[in-house]
Amino acid sequence: MNKDALIASLRSQCNGPRDGALLRYALGDALLDMGDAAGAAAEFRHALRFDARYSAAWKLLGKACLSLDDRAGAAEAWRHGIAVAQARGDKQAEKEMAVFLRRAEREMGG
Repeated sequence: MNKDALIASLRSQCNGPRDGALLRYALGDALLDMGDAAGAAAEFRHALRFDARYSAAWKLLGKACLSLDDRAGAAEAWRHGIAVAQARGDKQAEKEMAVFLRRAEREMGG
């Protein structure tokens, strides 16, 4: 399935019985992969409204914000994501977001 078809298929399921954090995360991931960082960020935020403990959504929300040149938004997303990952014991996500956060903070001069 090509990316456009995948995105269309995922969008067709939104607001239906299968709508949820995983669907919105998958849609955000596909949009980010296609270069639609704004659309991706909106979907990751939607996923997080379904499940604020979804550390992978925080991680990619940060990446989407960074793609939009919103370093402060990216840093904020990763800080939330690190706290969520720590609470869940998700060491890998915690490490990845800590690296992204340090890089963003260096680039912001902080």
